[in-house]
Amino acid sequence: MEEETHQTLQEEPTTGSPPSKKPKMSTSDSDPEPETNSTAAPSAGEPDSSAAAPSAGEPRRRYKRRKVAILFAYCGYGYQGMQKNPGAKTIEGDFEEALFRAGAVPEADKNAPRRFDWARAARTDKGVSAAAQVVSGRFVVDPPGFVERLNEQLADQIHVFGYKRVTGAFNAKKFCDRRRYIYFLPVFALDPSSHPDREAVMASLGSDSELAKCLECSERGRKIPKELTEENNGESGSNTEERITLSENTNRTIFSYGEAEKERFNRILKTYEGTHNFHNFTTRTKAEDPSAKRYIISFNANKVVCLDGIDFVKCEVVGQSFMLHQIRKMVGMAVAIMRGCVPESLMEVAFRKDVRINVPTAPEVGLFLDECFFSSYNKKWNSSHEEVSMKDYEQQAEEFKMKYIYSHIAAMEHKEGAVALWLHSLNRRNYPDFGYLEKNGEKGEGLEKEEMEEVKEVKNDEMELKEGKELEEVKEVKNDEMELKEGKEMEEVKEVKNEEMEEMKEVKEEMEELKEAKKEQMEEVEKKQMEEVKEVENEEMEEVKKEEMEEVKEENLGCEESKD
Repeated sequence: MEEETHQTLQEEPTTGSPPSKKPKMSTSDSDPEPETNSTAAPSAGEPDSSAAAPSAGEPRRRYKRRKVAILFAYCGYGYQGMQKNPGAKTIEGDFEEALFRAGAVPEADKNAPRRFDWARAARTDKGVSAAAQVVSGRFVVDPPGFVERLNEQLADQIHVFGYKRVTGAFNAKKFCDRRRYIYFLPVFALDPSSHPDREAVMASLGSDSELAKCLECSERGRKIPKELTEENNGESGSNTEERITLSENTNRTIFSYGEAEKERFNRILKTYEGTHNFHNFTTRTKAEDPSAKRYIISFNANKVVCLDGIDFVKCEVVGQSFMLHQIRKMVGMAVAIMRGCVPESLMEVAFRKDVRINVPTAPEVGLFLDECFFSSYNKKWNSSHEEVSMKDYEQQAEEFKMKYIYSHIAAMEHKEGAVALWLHSLNRRNYPDFGYLEKNGEKGEGLEKEEMEEVKEVKNDEMELKEGKELEEVKEVKNDEMELKEGKEMEEVKEVKNEEMEEMKEVKEEMEELKEAKKEQMEEVEKKQMEEVKEVENEEMEEVKKEEMEEVKEENLGCEESKD
């Protein structure tokens, strides 16, 4: 693996200098704005962390909800996935409880995520981790220290990096353009002679490429502990040494992910790129369902990393969105092809609407959500809001991956052999559809040269027809696209207007707060002025009285002198 430089962690970054038109919405915990409408009420027996401790004689301070995007990571071990599910331990369930305990959600809205506009950028399956998950909602993030309060309520395997102030209409699911997932696949999984199934071993007997029975895994799908293996071999160490020698000195050669293997594996993965019907790569989704069509931007496996002594191929896939088990089934099919279980041409068949086959699902332990992207949103609101991305938390995310995600992947392979045991299941007994092409009389090794030439000629003819005779149809399609584009633009304009209305509403509320504050200041000033006027009048009255008394005394003295 590449060397990593560690630096001081920063939970919440400070924002840059504001632009000339409108200041960016800040995520800073300083100078919170008080509000008199809403407050986060703590549960019984818990301190109210959403309100600052008032000094003697001052009223309790309450804070306003803010629309924010929270960026965090988690290790999926022990959880039944991200999405909340009644009766199951989920990341979302623990996160919502932590938000409530941290004072970000009032008691009245507990267990009612719609009330605080909850949305998640991606859903992860059981046991799948995430290095950069994003959720959004309206939360009480004041007073300062929101991130620290939230992390105190979460398990160590869930960690919040920070949050970003977003527009009122922001939705983590709808505004996410792309999701990037990483699958760490052990290099040995691509070696046909590594962890072969029982049928393959029996079929290879007597051939030049005879396979050896796997000594690490039992035929019932359990990894045999090393201690148990040594006990079964007897008390003397000679049997153990003989067994190790037999497992090492088979006809199998040492396998490595070289250039030839890399080129072939990447070619297989590249077949997934583009828009396809992935109904065979998920569950409970029919081929006719529009949601079965998904767009894969890129899929490659160019790097090999070593985790705790095991070499893993880093499979990186980027797409707009993914269905349940889709990535794990895509990896499962690619591995089956690399190991020679199925022909490569079965992939194209799996995309057909009229074909239903059972595709193997790779173990969940090697998969994790690497990042969610909000490119369109960031481009549109870069002048007034912070960028929703992991740029400020890259070092923290890498440290979390090393401590919790990578270590868990390696430990599970060492301890339970998750992928090794799964490889033993890749046979026609468990997956009869591996022989689909043979059963249906279709060629499994692709087209012959003559057929390829015929296909090229047909494609050339189609291109000529498109360029000549079908120009009118192309024009109609373009017109339809223009109408759709105009409709989308109108929707975008509508969304922008709604967001501007939300912004105006927030500005109006802030103006009202400022107006009330100024009114209070004016009242205090008037009160002080009235008191000063009264003091001046009292002083003048006292002076007048004093002068009158002196005049009366002078008159009395004059009268007495005249009498004398």
